Amino acid sequence: MKIYSNRKQPFGTERFGSFAVSMLLGAALLPGCTKQLPDHYVLESPDGKLSIELSAGRDSVWTYSFTADQTPLIEASTLGFVTPEGRRIPAAGWTVSAVEERDADTVWRPVWGKRAEVPDRYREVAFELVNPQQTAERLRIVARAYDDGVAFRYEVPAEDGAAALPAVTEQTDYRFGGDYTAWFYNGEDRNIGPELLTETNGTRLPVMTVRAGDKAYMALHEAFLQEGDPLVLQSKAGQTEFEVVDQPDTLAPGYASAWRVVLYGRTPGELTDSHLIELLNPDPAPGSDFSWVKPGMAVWDWRINGAVWDGFTYTMSYPSWIRMVDFAAEQGFSYLVLDANWYGPEFGSDSHPTTGDKAKDVQRLIAYAKEKGVGIWLYLNDVGGRGYPIEETLRQYGEWGAAGVKYGFMSGSQRDKNPWTQKITRLCAENHLLVDFHDGPVHPYGQMRTWPNAVTREYCHAQLDGHHVFVPSTFVTSVFVNMVAGPLDMNNGMFDLRQGNTTRVDESQPVPSTLVAEAARTQIVFSGATILPDIPEYYRKYPSLLNFLSAQRMPWRESRTLAGEIGQYIVMMRQAADGAYLVGAATNEEARDVTLSLDFLGEGQYEAQITEDGDGAHYLTNREVLKTRTEQVTAADSLTLSMAPGGGACVVFRQK
Repeated sequence: MKIYSNRKQPFGTERFGSFAVSMLLGAALLPGCTKQLPDHYVLESPDGKLSIELSAGRDSVWTYSFTADQTPLIEASTLGFVTPEGRRIPAAGWTVSAVEERDADTVWRPVWGKRAEVPDRYREVAFELVNPQQTAERLRIVARAYDDGVAFRYEVPAEDGAAALPAVTEQTDYRFGGDYTAWFYNGEDRNIGPELLTETNGTRLPVMTVRAGDKAYMALHEAFLQEGDPLVLQSKAGQTEFEVVDQPDTLAPGYASAWRVVLYGRTPGELTDSHLIELLNPDPAPGSDFSWVKPGMAVWDWRINGAVWDGFTYTMSYPSWIRMVDFAAEQGFSYLVLDANWYGPEFGSDSHPTTGDKAKDVQRLIAYAKEKGVGIWLYLNDVGGRGYPIEETLRQYGEWGAAGVKYGFMSGSQRDKNPWTQKITRLCAENHLLVDFHDGPVHPYGQMRTWPNAVTREYCHAQLDGHHVFVPSTFVTSVFVNMVAGPLDMNNGMFDLRQGNTTRVDESQPVPSTLVAEAARTQIVFSGATILPDIPEYYRKYPSLLNFLSAQRMPWRESRTLAGEIGQYIVMMRQAADGAYLVGAATNEEARDVTLSLDFLGEGQYEAQITEDGDGAHYLTNREVLKTRTEQVTAADSLTLSMAPGGGACVVFRQK
């Protein structure tokens, strides 16, 4: 860490251990010495390549700036709050009363995630500001620098004598150093972008992914949102500046804002691979046991409804459920997800979530599936979640032996949804239930570290609901935008890709993809519950692709985006729990060849089963053709994958 005074002369620039720094700064806390504390700080990442600079200007408006690889990317941008009367917090006259520095270098071993071990290395500075006119008014600004990004947040000390700050609005902004290109999450519609920052007009939702150069990418998001409004950004028309949209609130002692996060990567894949959002969340409460949380593949009853095969018509009922459980057990898939209406019409106020309609069949199914080693997820609509005691409903699901809850159509504003989401997540954990939030959920902000049972959510427009917007380029944009926030439930993997409408009851339109791309997308999308939408017979029809699906044994040991560009293509490598390496690739509407180094493989020789789009394949007109080959490779080799328009490639590497 480097700390500078307001004259920008070195102040403690030597590399000290944490104790030595505390002693040095502690001396400045003696009576009459507060003016000796610096009001200009440069905090460097452990590798020295990123920095966040915090300072008080002549008007005492605190700002931060962000530099990466010696290039200023965010210029001096405002920190703090403002009251309804226009008084700034902090304002002129506020002084730095304490400074603390901390370095961390540990390893996070998640219950499940993109990799088995995650370095948790950062440098942190926290400084406390006090209002001399009202000494009970205090504000802490805490900043961290990681090798893949920076973050900061605001805290109101909880110590005796500290006062609540009056109703305030956050004044954080982001003044970018150039007219960069950006993409934004856009709810149930296609992501916004690419658009120049000066072309943006109005509010935007995170994740905001930014290309600042050929080797400079950023993503703006937040982490550890305990209370208040989920992040919304407001652009300033014709400028390269955005600010946080925040409703006024009173900041009580003990308040801590969400972390404002700027991720950085030399490639867009480094943003997707980052764990920074999770790392800014705390570990589970002491004594918590999440050893029961098991990520995995799941089959699903919603999209199979109406499918016909060899005289059998699939419905959302017990006979079809049994067929799906048997298939899941056969392939080593972990779960079957039961969707809406199993306990009655999901929006019906008298549909009882534990006694209605097929509740007895569901209990029989759970018992049957348990013998097969398959867990059952249960859908719960917000009408039933709020209309009946949620504690009793989730306790009952746990006693039945259900594996998880898919919670849909939560009502209220995003501000209202967040505490309800937190409550349901906690209650699910208490009853050993995984949880998946759908239909406009609060965005992920790293919950999976504190609550590993929060395995996925529909922070995207699920592929089969999005025929009006979902095309190949939609997918290869959302994986660099939405997926930066956390695990996604996108429902990829449809294998019934016939021309024209199908017999499915819900969304019977054909999917604009190829078979190989559909399989690849299931591996590319990070999720603790990868939910497959088709019937067993269509998967069995294509053995090499079914092998690729079955090889996705979680938790992942390692993940790495090998190549890709926003809106164009992506190539993802993941190492399965049994040691197999999987590569999934997907492209936009253009055909593409990609040559990959296989240096991610371990020592020795591997057999690679490679499935690519067949000759003449096209995501609109010739979706179901494919070709498979086998090669013997080592880490010293390279491999070229060919993708048709809207297509993909799937590879399974197993050591010989």
